[in-house]
Amino acid sequence: MLKSEELTKVYGSMAALDHVTLSIEGGHIYAMLGPNGSGKTTWMKSAIGLVKPTSGQITYQGVPVSKESRREIAYMSTEPYFYTWMTIQSVGKYYQDFFADFSMEKYAHLLSRMELSMEMKTKTLSTGMMAKLKIAVTMARNAKVIMLDEPLNGIDLIARDAIGRTIVEAAESDVALLVSSHLVEELETLADTAIFMKKGRLVGVYGIEELHRSEGITIVDKYREVYGPAGGEQAC
Repeated sequence: MLKSEELTKVYGSMAALDHVTLSIEGGHIYAMLGPNGSGKTTWMKSAIGLVKPTSGQITYQGVPVSKESRREIAYMSTEPYFYTWMTIQSVGKYYQDFFADFSMEKYAHLLSRMELSMEMKTKTLSTGMMAKLKIAVTMARNAKVIMLDEPLNGIDLIARDAIGRTIVEAAESDVALLVSSHLVEELETLADTAIFMKKGRLVGVYGIEELHRSEGITIVDKYREVYGPAGGEQAC
């Protein structure tokens, strides 16, 4: 569905992505893991066409990503991207104007689950409330690929449960979800596949149940193995 081949992005002397070959398929929830600087965000932004590769390519349904593919790929960035004058309702209308697959009905349902109301103004939202709004407006699209970059940051434990249920419900047979987070434990029960990135390179892709079965470890254990002292760097 969404595939990168030898994808490389260089900024000056630093490779944010270093020959990354990776496939994302429908019907799976992927946890993309790694400390800051691993290349997670750069890969996602390449997939949505916000970052132009230095070399290699990334394709959607076998075709290089473009404005056309963006119609079927939803991306939630870590940066705030709403105007301060907006209400939560106008955020939804803004998305509705830009994306044909955006559902106001689904948006209202997600807002209710997140305990947000249409009348709230974005400039008054706390960090956690803004994070929930970004998730709601992104997942209100009926996209074939949904990418959430650090969606759990600033969100309390109870709200994470609601978000987790929302993510699982969106995992239909033809939808691919890709979630990056430093809260590795939270993704253990949500994702079925873990992608480990390190210094712009792909370390490995592991089925989470297979890790449990064959190695008797969790993705938290694997994270410590890859990024801890034995893996050559301090874990984050």
